Amino acid sequence: MGDATFDFEDETVIVTGGSSGIGRAIATAFGEAGATVVVADLREEPKDVDADLPTHEAIEDAGGRAEFVETDVSDPDEMRSVVEAAREFGGVDVMVNNAGIFGGGSILETDPDTLDSLLGVNVRGVFVGCQAAAEDMLERDDPGAIVNTASISSNLAQHGQVAYDTSKGAVRMITRGAALELADRGIRVNGVAPGQIATEISEGWTEEAEEGEFLKPVPQGRAGRPTDVAGATLFLASDAAGYTTGELVHVDGGWQVC
Repeated sequence: MGDATFDFEDETVIVTGGSSGIGRAIATAFGEAGATVVVADLREEPKDVDADLPTHEAIEDAGGRAEFVETDVSDPDEMRSVVEAAREFGGVDVMVNNAGIFGGGSILETDPDTLDSLLGVNVRGVFVGCQAAAEDMLERDDPGAIVNTASISSNLAQHGQVAYDTSKGAVRMITRGAALELADRGIRVNGVAPGQIATEISEGWTEEAEEGEFLKPVPQGRAGRPTDVAGATLFLASDAAGYTTGELVHVDGGWQVC
């Protein structure tokens, strides 16, 4: 099979939650494709055990251009500060609303505070990120692409994840609603829906997934990698997906079809 290559030279990309895991892989991939990357996260240091440098430093070390902005994605003012940082490089061409947290528990076990935390990051963060990016694109009259990190939980309920499923279901509808409202303005909004990806956020089953033991059978027989999600994200942000908006691309090894 041929290799896919993308060119984001002279474009500026914001990646929320870009310090670790899927976000780090996405930010790195955009950096390798020539983009200037603004990494927005609460913490600069990566959680990944194999990461020696913060994401923005790793991109710069490889010859790219990047900047870190400490950000609470649920705060509209802080998200607009991230956009202002992107303005220093010309403005937002691609917004990746990737920041997310996980919380387990059944409907009987989950307390409202856990639900509020999940909604604050996973839902409010995506909503505010879409707003801030779209405002910048429209103000500059330079429409671009928004990609939201959803989940297999956006469509399918899983045991012990009712609050998390709720938050990711909302991400799906933010993606569809924003895509509908912004399509005639030239802004495309899509989402990636990762399955069982081996990252720090999935510590509850990462080890089992890496050994081939899953919550349910995965046709491809392995856990996903952050780079798998990065490839789909770059595609959705690229001109190759120029006639695609309001979609979720599942990156799950076939999990949803079995």
